[in-house]
Amino acid sequence: MKFKPYVKFRSFKHHTGGVSYTPKQLASVYGFPTGFNGSGKNVAVIELGGAYSQVDLNSYFKSLGMTVKPVVFHAIQGATNTSDPNADAEVMLDLCVIGAMAPGVQLHCYMAPNTDAGFLGAIQQAITDKVDAISISWGGPEDDWDTTTINNFNTVFQQAAAAGITVTAACGDGGSSDGESGNHVDFPSSSPYVLGCGGTSLPTTAPINEVVWNSGGGEATGGGVSSIFALPIWQSKSNVPGGKARGVPDVAGCADPNTGWSVIVDGQDMVVGGTSAVAPMWAALAAVLGQALGKNVGSFNSLLYSLTGWGRDITVGNNGTYIARVGWDCNTGQGVPVGTKLLAVLTPAPVPGPSGPSGSSGPSGSSGPTGSSGPSGSPSGPTGPVSTTKTIVVTGTNFTVTVNGKTV
Repeated sequence: MKFKPYVKFRSFKHHTGGVSYTPKQLASVYGFPTGFNGSGKNVAVIELGGAYSQVDLNSYFKSLGMTVKPVVFHAIQGATNTSDPNADAEVMLDLCVIGAMAPGVQLHCYMAPNTDAGFLGAIQQAITDKVDAISISWGGPEDDWDTTTINNFNTVFQQAAAAGITVTAACGDGGSSDGESGNHVDFPSSSPYVLGCGGTSLPTTAPINEVVWNSGGGEATGGGVSSIFALPIWQSKSNVPGGKARGVPDVAGCADPNTGWSVIVDGQDMVVGGTSAVAPMWAALAAVLGQALGKNVGSFNSLLYSLTGWGRDITVGNNGTYIARVGWDCNTGQGVPVGTKLLAVLTPAPVPGPSGPSGSSGPSGSSGPTGSSGPSGSPSGPTGPVSTTKTIVVTGTNFTVTVNGKTV
């Protein structure tokens, strides 16, 4: 099958309403931890057409006051970095978002033919190359896929999870129908091994006012209930409609083109939206968190669903069939991140080490009793220091202390 990129874009000259943000500004809005930039992490974008310009990227990042390493290009099955007006915005959006939100990462572009085999091959190669996160902004409704292909992709996503690689995927821009009749969700975002990314509208940031993205006319965040995957155990308390199948999305971020992302495409400044922007945003955040934690967050759906207090719940709006509510819903999942809070809940609590009895000192500070001095300063007790050897044993998790074989 052919896959479509989930991207809606407008150039600045036609952008007459709404507001726009740079990825650097949205990193602040979503609380990306300062002091970390994804250094040491490799992040891949999967592309099925279009091209990027390194010259444009350098100019863009310079305008934001940052330097980002040149993109590493990977040609899959003979694909080339060839401009396509229908797909260039997708490629540049992915790279601009990740590079600006995590400027220390090494970006990788895996370009493949727009076929099942090409798509799968690009993901497999990124896993083989041991990247730390993979961002996917291409896909299609579940019912457009055949069972064998779905299974093949899901097996690869499971391999990514086992390797500690975070895979993020846009959940589509066609609302609860995913551009068809009836209710449908998008694959690969519906895979339980993928972090499905939904969309919001962000008209103001001071104060923050964020609602479900629904521009009308069928342009809205994707989301709903899978017709293929059973309800994962980590969603068992999420009140997914029907209570039997995987709910999508898991998380969200700014996607409304009218409150869109300021990027550069084919040498021109543009405002771009769609859930295509949210998948790379979460991939960038995964890289930053991985650097801060000293280990990859990997496939962290189960963690995100088990932890609380790490984001902002979006409770206003709908994507067609599904209405936002408190807690998880089919529009924005568990909500949008507050990166500093997410880092805090993911950081292991320090384990206290054993301590000796109060008042005791270590070997360098220990001394045996000395004889007391008489008025003239000469010792009245035994001549010189007298030392006593004590054997102290600390055992078990409750730190039982024995001295010379006796418990104290």
